Amino acid sequence: MTGDLATGIFAAVWLGILTSISPCPLATNIAAVSFIGKSAAETKTVAVAGTLYLFGRMTAYAALAALIVSSLLSIPTASDFLQRYMNKLLGPVLIIAGMFLLKLVRLPAGSGTDPSGLQRLAGKNLPAASFIMGVVFALAFCPVSAALFFGSLVPLAVRHNSSLLMPSLYGAGTALPVLAFALVAAFGARHLSRAFNAVTAFELWGRRITGILFIGIGVYFCLQHIFGIQII
Repeated sequence: MTGDLATGIFAAVWLGILTSISPCPLATNIAAVSFIGKSAAETKTVAVAGTLYLFGRMTAYAALAALIVSSLLSIPTASDFLQRYMNKLLGPVLIIAGMFLLKLVRLPAGSGTDPSGLQRLAGKNLPAASFIMGVVFALAFCPVSAALFFGSLVPLAVRHNSSLLMPSLYGAGTALPVLAFALVAAFGARHLSRAFNAVTAFELWGRRITGILFIGIGVYFCLQHIFGIQII
């Protein structure tokens, strides 16, 4: 495995984790995990429903990213354009994504998906309903999660010519925090609240560090591939 590919794999998983613990997705994850835990009497049922919710999120993110990336790479003109100019485009894209993560640029926050409506839809907590809930919640993008997905994961996957591996790893990354919350939920609401506060603090610093790195790497790409300045 080359160093560039290893870095890309790590970045895809990290972007997935950061997406999942961003404020809007994190809130829906907490709502879904709490709902699943309170709606089923048997631990086995909770485990099955929680796992299917997890796979619902993972499938939605991975499928959407794979569809976008494979579509871009399958169009000859688009593929040729990206192969020629991807490094030049990546610099400004990373800088803009970093600015969103640092909240230097803001978009009006949408209302997102109302968890209560989906919870009523899954009133009986059927496994299929949990999977659907995961898919719908995953596709309810907020500004930060949209910046991470469209502004970071998609260009990363295109750069590595990966319509399956990078999106799948990203999807797996989004599932990891959900799995952790599902395990914490088994110990009670008090522990879930503590975990939520800890992850919120981690998300704040993780987002800031990632935003700074994005801007720094973006500036580097701009200097090297747009202005022709060799730094290293």
